[in-house]
Amino acid sequence: MLQLKINQSLLECGTDEAGRGCLAGPVTAAAVILPDNFQHPFLTDSKQLSEKKRLELKDIIEREAVCFKVVHVMMGEIDKINILNASILGMHRSIKGLSSAPEFIAVDGNRFKPFKKTPFECVVKGDGKYLHIAAASILAKTYRDEYMTKLHEKFPHYNWKQNKGYPTKEHREAIRIHGASIFHRKSFKLLSP
Repeated sequence: MLQLKINQSLLECGTDEAGRGCLAGPVTAAAVILPDNFQHPFLTDSKQLSEKKRLELKDIIEREAVCFKVVHVMMGEIDKINILNASILGMHRSIKGLSSAPEFIAVDGNRFKPFKKTPFECVVKGDGKYLHIAAASILAKTYRDEYMTKLHEKFPHYNWKQNKGYPTKEHREAIRIHGASIFHRKSFKLLSP
């Protein structure tokens, strides 16, 4: 069972991002504050769950969370400030967008920059350890997947509804044939060597 949060006595948010390794589309970050009595038997790291389960959990999280915020950081910003900084910027924007200001931030991964003066802790594989980070990972993933599925309608030849912008062999081949779109990250190595 995942733990609820790091500090039981503080109003604590979990934050995570999705799409860092993609060649196209935004990096999407989410921040979530869950109620102190929140429990769910199969809430865990979004990568461990089927799409159907993620969508079920998205509805539960949105309904039961104290508050949540999801933001996209677009390709132009990613190319300008690099993917790590864009991921952290997305997390900052999602935390800033929460309707209740957290007293502590639990961050998935090992890199973060201070947000205002709020204390934080980075937790490697945190989405498999804490419910609020897992909830943030599910919101980030489902919102980003939805965004890429919509983009797919305009650019079907990249098959984004399937690969969501990740560097699959098929995606790289489509870039080789059709060139890069305006939604590709120009600072990334789009073609295989």
